[in-house]
Amino acid sequence: MSPQRDRGGASYRLRVARAQSWPLWTGAGPGSLRQQYLPGTRLSVNIIILDDYQDAVRKLKCATLLEPLNAKVFTNTVKGIGQLSVRLRDVEVLVPIRERTHFPRQLLEKLPKLKLIAQTGQVGTHIDVEACTRLGIAVAEGVGSPTAPAELTWALIMAAMRRLPQYIGNLKHGAWQQSGLKAASMPPNFGLGMVLKGKTLGIWGYGRIGQLVAGYGRAFGMQVTVWGSESARAKAALDGLMVAPSCETFFETCDVITLHLRLHDSTRGVVKFDALSRMKPTALLVNTSRAELIEENALVSALNRGRPGMAAVDVFESEPILQGHPLLRLENAVCTPHIGYVEQDSYEHYFRCAFENVVNFIDAHPTNIVNPEALRVLR
Repeated sequence: MSPQRDRGGASYRLRVARAQSWPLWTGAGPGSLRQQYLPGTRLSVNIIILDDYQDAVRKLKCATLLEPLNAKVFTNTVKGIGQLSVRLRDVEVLVPIRERTHFPRQLLEKLPKLKLIAQTGQVGTHIDVEACTRLGIAVAEGVGSPTAPAELTWALIMAAMRRLPQYIGNLKHGAWQQSGLKAASMPPNFGLGMVLKGKTLGIWGYGRIGQLVAGYGRAFGMQVTVWGSESARAKAALDGLMVAPSCETFFETCDVITLHLRLHDSTRGVVKFDALSRMKPTALLVNTSRAELIEENALVSALNRGRPGMAAVDVFESEPILQGHPLLRLENAVCTPHIGYVEQDSYEHYFRCAFENVVNFIDAHPTNIVNPEALRVLR
């Protein structure tokens, strides 16, 4: 397989192992669908997989599911409806990688051939499902796993609390046992770091990821305190965890706070500057969920004022971020490039489900469709 080039950069074809006959959903009129067979020929379906930054998808074991379909993989990202509509103008089946690209109504209306979006992971606000339904674009939901993001959360907590990125970076420049965190505004010996045992771990959101992180905290001898919705607090109490009496107390008393909320209208910007400024100057805020949970510019402002003393962040409002991003310039911020789900087991898990949804759709047996009404729309 050799790389292909277009205006946006490198793209690749998944290796085609053999020719097969595959049925394809096509509209036959309002309220009905028909199958179109191509006996004895390789099916020509324009399948595009977007934003594969590390050129990993074609090397997955589950990629064999799409071998007969000659899918195209883009390893770079383009932004803007204009550029995306050019790249995707002939796409029939689209496989996005999580929320790396957004699909608003304005873009969807420019993709007249699109029949299916097979999401990797859960369908979120990055896809205008209502517009998809109106336009006759089926949206298939994938599967998720809390393991990888929970483990990354814990890795960030340990790395930030022990100042590992700072120590490692300075060691590579010849500085022995120097974290570099010595600003006058920082607490005494802040650069030495701290152990987790005996500290208070605050978890905002007690779903599957939050529950795993709570277990890690207990295993490390931390007192775990939960804040969140009424149901989340009730579940945490049943599990024997402390529940914060108020949001203010939660931010004031926890040594580490980690966010584990889904992004929707009621959680967008839910973490305010005032809440962050209540945190201890030695405290750590971790966000591996969604950047938009924190009101715009609040975290950078709070870190510049020393409350919290440190942040560990895996998510950003516009990705990929540029080298000059404000958080990257702060010595008390540890940043990773949205890798919460980026590891081999999760990729196999996510893409196998998405590819099975693609094959089933083409094979006239659509699965996991969140908007079945779209299947009845002529397109």
